[in-house]
Amino acid sequence: MSPVDVTLLVVAKAPVPGLAKTRLAASIGPGAAADLAAAALLDTLAAVRDADVSARVVALTGDLGSARRAEELEELLTGCVVIAQRGDALGERLAAAHRDAADLASGPVLQIGMDTPQVTASLLTSAASALVGDGVDAVYGPAADGGWWALGLVEPHRASFLAGVTMSRADTGSCTLAGLKTIGLTVSELVTLTDVDTIDDVASVASELGPDSQFLLAVESGRTTSW
Repeated sequence: MSPVDVTLLVVAKAPVPGLAKTRLAASIGPGAAADLAAAALLDTLAAVRDADVSARVVALTGDLGSARRAEELEELLTGCVVIAQRGDALGERLAAAHRDAADLASGPVLQIGMDTPQVTASLLTSAASALVGDGVDAVYGPAADGGWWALGLVEPHRASFLAGVTMSRADTGSCTLAGLKTIGLTVSELVTLTDVDTIDDVASVASELGPDSQFLLAVESGRTTSW
């Protein structure tokens, strides 16, 4: 069976202490927050690696060489095309990442972040399959905090509207969904996931994970050693 003809795009920040997960760092410290960010990214990249899609792109910002668990991350990134993020505000960088991913591999693009370590290869494959379904122009995965964890577009250049959406707010998801509909797209909604932004999110997401999850292992280690 052929892979789903979709490019899976991860928009990520290198998990460098003091720069990654700053909201979470206020509760557990910058080092522990970076450890959890690294573990979440490792789980995400493992799911991306195993998803049945035709191409994988990671749009990265920050110095990976200064990041926690850099060698492990670099190993998983070998199966992806790694590009630099472009733009200032997050919405601009997301829009640019969609365009750049489409330039590398033509066809639909499904974008996720690094804050949902509970994603699985089967969930990502299912989302990619939904994106290429009949009568669908876009897929949208809402997050429990009012944001979103996934956005896929059959025509990736149409992500340009994201430059006008303010990210990391309680209405980011509703504004994004409204933007998709304003430009005339038929949207298929995916499951709702919790992304990791606060200490309460850590416990909630960890409870969903299997014993081999890097995020769960990092949470258990952190609880016994530093927070």
